[in-house]
Amino acid sequence: MMVSPFRIVPCFRTFVLIAIAMAGAITSHSQSVQLLLVRADSLMDVDKPQRALEIFDQAVKKESSTATHLGRARAWYTLDRMDRFLQDVEKALKIDSTSAEAHYQRAMYALRAEDSATAEYHASRAIAHAKENRMRARSCYLRGEALAGLKRNDTAILAFEQAVALGMEDVQGMRLLARLYDNADRNADALRILERLCELDPSDIGHWTNRGYELIMLGRYDEALPMCERALEYDPDEPVALSNRAYLYLKTGKETEAWADVERSLRNFPSNPYALRTRGMLRLRRGEREKACEDLSVAKALGDVPELDQLLKDNCSTSSPRRR
Repeated sequence: MMVSPFRIVPCFRTFVLIAIAMAGAITSHSQSVQLLLVRADSLMDVDKPQRALEIFDQAVKKESSTATHLGRARAWYTLDRMDRFLQDVEKALKIDSTSAEAHYQRAMYALRAEDSATAEYHASRAIAHAKENRMRARSCYLRGEALAGLKRNDTAILAFEQAVALGMEDVQGMRLLARLYDNADRNADALRILERLCELDPSDIGHWTNRGYELIMLGRYDEALPMCERALEYDPDEPVALSNRAYLYLKTGKETEAWADVERSLRNFPSNPYALRTRGMLRLRRGEREKACEDLSVAKALGDVPELDQLLKDNCSTSSPRRR
């Protein structure tokens, strides 16, 4: 018995109609999830993470996706629930191992847990998979911080420089970059970063203090003094700014002022090796060699300070002649 070809047509039309209906349902479902994520992110923006978490939960129940798990992870992070944060980030990575945001979040967790090696791995993966410069720059800052934790300072500097080159200015990352430049004796580069930090975050006393220090290291004493005084406007007893100014006074022949500043600095920060070095130098000028060598020796035990080795060699070595 022959089957009429016309009987196929209704079946095909039915299939098409079902497919259209399903596509519409999928589209509607996706839009619903997207709206939940937008609502939750808006609550995060106004510092309501607990309420946002409830909305993110709804989104996850509707759709277990990279976006929904990472959204909920952000809420967990703000609420300091690191165990739940990690669970969501790991789920997001299982769903999409090429998600730059998921790798970035995983790197953040590792860095917080002081696991710099894992942080560097995931930050590198985030950089590799990032599709836009903002995420790439954020990941470069994170990688630089992880590399600094691994004592790979030269590579860390390159990572931070890459972040800055991408046009993103992050105060915490730039502060660390300035410190790495200083450790590498790249004082002019450190000064350039600190000048910008003073513009970005002028209320941070540390930026002005460190800027003054870099100017001292460059021998630009006249420019360094206003930086120290700007820091001391915020806190008249800030010990590092005081020890920096004491050193400047010493170098410019103002020994009375230097002595007053260094004593104030050491009252607030007795283990400041820079202040101890400066007081040792002042005591040498006063002829107090024994007390000076005590200050210089303690300073040496506390840290690596410029001029200290030579001062000890010239004045405190058992083989050096005693000055009368």
